[in-house]
Amino acid sequence: MIKTEQLTFEYPAYDDNAPPQPVLNGIDISITHGEFVAILGHNGSGKSTLARHFNALLLPKNGTVWINGKDTKDPDNIWSIRQSTGMLFQNPDNQIVATTVEEDVAFGPENLGVPSEEIRKRVGDCLHKVGMTDYAKSPPHNLSGGQKQRVAIAGVLAMQPGCIVLDEPTAMLDPSGRREVLETVMRMNRDMGVTVVLITHFMEEAALANRIVVLEAGKVVMDDTPRQVFSQVGKMQELGLGVPQITALAYDLKKHGTPIDTVLTVDEFLGQIHPTNYGERSKSLPCSLLPSNHSTNTETIIQIQDLTHTYNPNSVFQKTALDNISLTINRNQLIAIIGHTGSGKSTLIQQLNALLKPTSGKVYINDKDLSDKSNLKTIRQQVGLVFQYPEHQLFETTVYKDVSFGPLRLNLPQEEVDSRVRTALSIVGIDESLYEKSPFELSGGQKRRVAIAGVLAMRPDILILDEPAAGLDPAGKDEILSQIKHMHKTLGLTVILVSHSMDDAARLSDKIFVMNQGKIKCQGTPSEVFAQGEMLKSIGLDVPQISRLFTELHKTYPHIPAGVFTISDAVNILCKGNHTCQK
Repeated sequence: MIKTEQLTFEYPAYDDNAPPQPVLNGIDISITHGEFVAILGHNGSGKSTLARHFNALLLPKNGTVWINGKDTKDPDNIWSIRQSTGMLFQNPDNQIVATTVEEDVAFGPENLGVPSEEIRKRVGDCLHKVGMTDYAKSPPHNLSGGQKQRVAIAGVLAMQPGCIVLDEPTAMLDPSGRREVLETVMRMNRDMGVTVVLITHFMEEAALANRIVVLEAGKVVMDDTPRQVFSQVGKMQELGLGVPQITALAYDLKKHGTPIDTVLTVDEFLGQIHPTNYGERSKSLPCSLLPSNHSTNTETIIQIQDLTHTYNPNSVFQKTALDNISLTINRNQLIAIIGHTGSGKSTLIQQLNALLKPTSGKVYINDKDLSDKSNLKTIRQQVGLVFQYPEHQLFETTVYKDVSFGPLRLNLPQEEVDSRVRTALSIVGIDESLYEKSPFELSGGQKRRVAIAGVLAMRPDILILDEPAAGLDPAGKDEILSQIKHMHKTLGLTVILVSHSMDDAARLSDKIFVMNQGKIKCQGTPSEVFAQGEMLKSIGLDVPQISRLFTELHKTYPHIPAGVFTISDAVNILCKGNHTCQK
């Protein structure tokens, strides 16, 4: 169905004097009808560029791309190719065109000339599949980022293409939404024979595919089954990627002498663990092995009292996003806020520097009332907010100028500005060779890092990040999150992290707030929150893969604790109770 032969492509340089930038370099791929192929690679490896060749949005500089035997370079084939290959972009805002959700989903079938009755049926079915039926009449611009992505997915599904190419389709979805979308895509692949090409940075998603293709510097460096690809843990890490959490745990245990093969799921792991491996030594397992990040600082920096926020009050589109919320955050805490898509997370954090104002209730930052306009300038210098799509914050002609924009407005000496810019860019992993480049020349992940650096350079007391690592490759995500953790500890920053990644929330935070339908459902340490796995699943969330494993292990081996969610702690605990483990 899809075949490339010596595919080469390069983007023109922004600077007329600079050479073109090669992105794809001699790629040979053949994808047959009905396959489910995952494409992996670090940011800038060429994944999205390759995907755009599959429906002729881009054409080869050299080489050839065939879709159903048709050459994409032949203008007479374009309409047929784009009918047969549906494309879902990384950012749903790039695809939403209509004024209501149902009209947007109907847009594609209407342009294909599908009869009205069939369009209505497709729209209803596809909105149901992505869990957006209740929003059929809503304007897309009122939806959260994750909800918009579901609408975009429904729009592609409604066209019933023979092949769907998905570029990071679940990056902004909550765990439940991610499962629903992947189950829908897998069902179409399995039951309808739709060819699926999935670009993802979620290794657990890639493990669901029949085949994985790994790109590096515009070339195919691995092409095999998920089990064979993920068995090469070291190579995947060298490529700036990773493996599923459970696969990494098995790999580490094997290095310590535990006989266990490559596993891709919790069930596979449990199938290789035997009761005889866990002896009396596990009875004396010390609780100190379990992580404890809890901050002892009791000085309040953020206080919210009876906060309610209603969008479009007194109209047919009225929606209460925050419903009488009260909470306290102490100085130097690292807080994670988790919740299903549309639960009110983004609305809540935008109250903290008065980008949104309460319908009722109060917000205090360092005892200053945000409703007092005389406090706003000071508070906005103290509260740095990194938006859900931080690359939209870029606007300057060079990376250096973009990051220096904020510090320069503080009237700081040039030496201090330069120090802040270089420190911030170093923290997010941007090399000095990129300082004078246009930020718009960078890959998606690099743009994200520069945008975050622009906020870090302001040296705020409170750093708020709304899904800062979404769309980044595993190495890039780990680098940014670890540096944020480092800044939190060394500079005394109070950090608020909004995330759909349960793994990130578990391993980074001192405290977690769980939101559901505009309310605080529960709060506590990671151990306290993720011990409530059934409750979390009931509101569209999940627990880390390691937590799922240890919950099941605890049922069989009561001496093994259930509240574990990091690989390092899992290795320590399993090796301590396993006679075959070599320390």
